[in-house]
Amino acid sequence: MENVQAVNGSAPGCPDFISYTVKNAAGKVISIGLAFVFSNLSHQLLKPLSQPRIASDIAVGLVLGNISVIRRAFDEQFINILNSIAEFGMICYMFVLGMEMDPYVIFKSPSRNAMVAYAGMVPTIILVCSITPFLNYYQNPSIGFTLCLSTTLAGSSSHILTRLITSLKIGKSDIGKLVIAAGMHSDMISVILFSIGYLFFPTAVLVNDIAAHVRMTLTMAAALLLQIIFTATVSPIFMNWVNNENPEGKPMKGSHLVLAVAYMAFVCSGAPIYGYSSILSAFVAGIFLPSEGRVSKWAVGKINYLLPTIFYPVFFFWMGFHADFRRFEAGRWGTWGRFLVLVLITIFGKVIGTVICGVTLGFHQRESAELGLLLTAKGHFHVFLAVIGTLLDITSTSTSISIIIVIFLSVLPTPLVVSEIIKRARKRAPTQRMALEWLDPSNELRTLLCVQGVHNVLSTINFMEISQGASDPGILVYLTDMVELTDHIASTLVQEGMDTVTVMDKDVTEMRDQISTAVQAYVEENGNGITLRRMLALSTFDGMAKDICNLAEDLMIFLIILPFHKNRHANGTLDGGNPGFRYVNRKVLRNAPCSVGILVDRGYGLVEKISKSESSFQVAVIFFGGKDDREALAYAGRVSRHPGVKLTVIRFLLDSDSVTASRRAGNYRINAAEQEEEMKLDDESFAQFYERHIAGGHVSYSEKHVVNSAETYTTLRSLEGQYGLIIVGRGGRVNSILTIGMNDWQQCPRIRPYWGCSFWV
Repeated sequence: MENVQAVNGSAPGCPDFISYTVKNAAGKVISIGLAFVFSNLSHQLLKPLSQPRIASDIAVGLVLGNISVIRRAFDEQFINILNSIAEFGMICYMFVLGMEMDPYVIFKSPSRNAMVAYAGMVPTIILVCSITPFLNYYQNPSIGFTLCLSTTLAGSSSHILTRLITSLKIGKSDIGKLVIAAGMHSDMISVILFSIGYLFFPTAVLVNDIAAHVRMTLTMAAALLLQIIFTATVSPIFMNWVNNENPEGKPMKGSHLVLAVAYMAFVCSGAPIYGYSSILSAFVAGIFLPSEGRVSKWAVGKINYLLPTIFYPVFFFWMGFHADFRRFEAGRWGTWGRFLVLVLITIFGKVIGTVICGVTLGFHQRESAELGLLLTAKGHFHVFLAVIGTLLDITSTSTSISIIIVIFLSVLPTPLVVSEIIKRARKRAPTQRMALEWLDPSNELRTLLCVQGVHNVLSTINFMEISQGASDPGILVYLTDMVELTDHIASTLVQEGMDTVTVMDKDVTEMRDQISTAVQAYVEENGNGITLRRMLALSTFDGMAKDICNLAEDLMIFLIILPFHKNRHANGTLDGGNPGFRYVNRKVLRNAPCSVGILVDRGYGLVEKISKSESSFQVAVIFFGGKDDREALAYAGRVSRHPGVKLTVIRFLLDSDSVTASRRAGNYRINAAEQEEEMKLDDESFAQFYERHIAGGHVSYSEKHVVNSAETYTTLRSLEGQYGLIIVGRGGRVNSILTIGMNDWQQCPRIRPYWGCSFWV
């Protein structure tokens, strides 16, 4: 008698059995492959709608997981493998989530962000605890399960909110910062509540004996406490040692990487040995590990890259497989009633709480309601909890599916809410671009200062010196390296995350290190009032201008400084220049969201240290009129506050000779109305500058009356050698007679001044 039941009457080893096994394996591979393909395809299709990836992933997972042909291809053994993959991926997810949070903020006095987070959570928890126990959401109702559901619905997904707010470019706005911070706080508090609650209501093992339950709770609590103490005390020492042994810009040593990964795995595995949840243990370990340093950033970058690339498609397929629609009980009114209650609790709990909190904090009711809608967004951990409830027979499949759909619905409207916020902000915002002319002198000057290489360092330092003004408000400088992305450099890039790469090319790293060392040394010694940040514009010349403009927009920059594409020889002449950088400069000038300055170095970098005790450095501002000259004048107002700068404003005016004026007017077409409007703006701007700077004697002033552009050119040539820096507007005049035709005399179109050192905006 056969001991093994054959498939279709055939014993193992026969052709029919082998064929069945191959087909079954092929079905599994095809199913997982479809999850990857449709997950990425649907995400790309929904990108124009700004939908977070989790929305398309949930939809694809629910559809694929409920196709009968696919479900039949999976046996119990492979389902257990999927369960293990889901658990391991969630361990990595929670570990990174913990590393991105600061647990010590809960011990400080509540900030505005924390108050908003608490205001959204507390009403939701109250509503869940007072309503759901009477609606049969659980197989065996208990206090622990009710608290678990309430914390799930009260939490927010900081990952979803952060990526959404950042991708829609409102991360630097007040409401963007508030949403990210409140979402992070809500997420952290909810997971901490889960971590504490698991000690008292463990779901992995149900203990009926009260004494045994108490012993288990005390054992897990002691193990978790030891894990926290060890992680918080030993981790900074170990991480600092690894970071010091592997400085930035150099490849990390393989042995140190292995040690770092082994250490992270070790600190995550302490409490689970004694029965605690491995997922929550990873979160607790991550939250007490140092978030700064090269090792931590490397770990976060790698995991954040692997999660959406590999884990999420499998995870949501696993979710869809266990969310079996055949067991949803859609024919019962009670199922839809319980689903509707979950939706209403999730929305109204958050919205009511944030509106009440907004009244006390002085927010508009509409903004408070929008803030509450954004904070309803749930994420991957909440999906995992919904599925686990079914696997552990805590909740019915109908309840789990309802929670998953509620999570899906909580994410869908978030882009629409953010779009509405952006539309309202644009209506309130002024129509002009960010410009120095409109910047309040009491606010810091946010500058994107670009360099092409080490040869720009000295002129960059001198520019920062005269631009810093008073230490309060000071100047915020984003020092940005302009590096052309060649095939050779592209081959040295190392991916460290979804949006992060590290350049390993030796020449680039050495150049950046030299620039950083020199500028940082200056800032530490003389840069009182200067805040320095390092950036990198790594792109081909075709895309570099767009990257710089995007940086300026994201960082809310008021002034971009670009180095001239020609470099100075030792004899004072300029070389042929780099046509690629010239192309970049011209594109930035056309498309920048703020003012742009070109720094032409004809010896400015050779200027000795500018004194801060006596006015020894001569600077001139050339003012013809027009919007660009008004920008130059606004920047000169900042420069004039430097104690070592002697600023002179030279205003060129049209000679009042009527005969000459009529002859000039006959040669060139002049829009009288437009000319009059520009002259009015010039006079207003100059009057303010005169009252603020010239009247007090801090700035010198002279007028040059000329009759045509030839006299203008002669006058400008007479200034050669008198000033260390000349600030002049690029153009923007209304057919100014004083400068018409000067392009014919220039060495380079679009740049007028070629005497001494010059800076133009």
